[in-house]
Amino acid sequence: MDLSTVHQGVHKHRKKKRVGRGPGSGHGKTSTRGSKGQWASAGAKKPTALFEGGQMQLFRRIPKRGFSHATWDRKFLVVNVGAVDRRFNAGDTVDQESLKKVGLAKGPADGVRILGTGELTKSLTFRAHHFSKSAREKIAASGGTAEVIPPPKKPVKNKMRPRPPKQEA
Repeated sequence: MDLSTVHQGVHKHRKKKRVGRGPGSGHGKTSTRGSKGQWASAGAKKPTALFEGGQMQLFRRIPKRGFSHATWDRKFLVVNVGAVDRRFNAGDTVDQESLKKVGLAKGPADGVRILGTGELTKSLTFRAHHFSKSAREKIAASGGTAEVIPPPKKPVKNKMRPRPPKQEA
């Protein structure tokens, strides 16, 4: 092996292929794209996963029925007063954060619903988004309070004020 020829044929910085620069370059006219065909024109993109070669796609062939509540549905954590009675001491405040700390309300949610299953023997202050009728009665009977957290205000749809009437001269 000769050290003077060790790097021969190795090109670290290969020059970019310049297409569309005339017939002398060897890559003129069609710029290595061939003539006609799907990929010949500018702006040709690879087909997506849904593309079926021009055939009507499956998701467009299948009939669409029904709808989903998922866009506006809200998820509530459901907790019974009996479970709260076992985990909290008298005089405590029961809200979403405290329920998560003791492990009664797990996972992401938009609010808490308190239901009336079980017995409530302690006086507790509840802060929740919804109370069942039996839960309210049991909380009141034990000397506690049930405070409803109001829902967020609905957005104002039409902010345009009506035009003032024209005054006649």
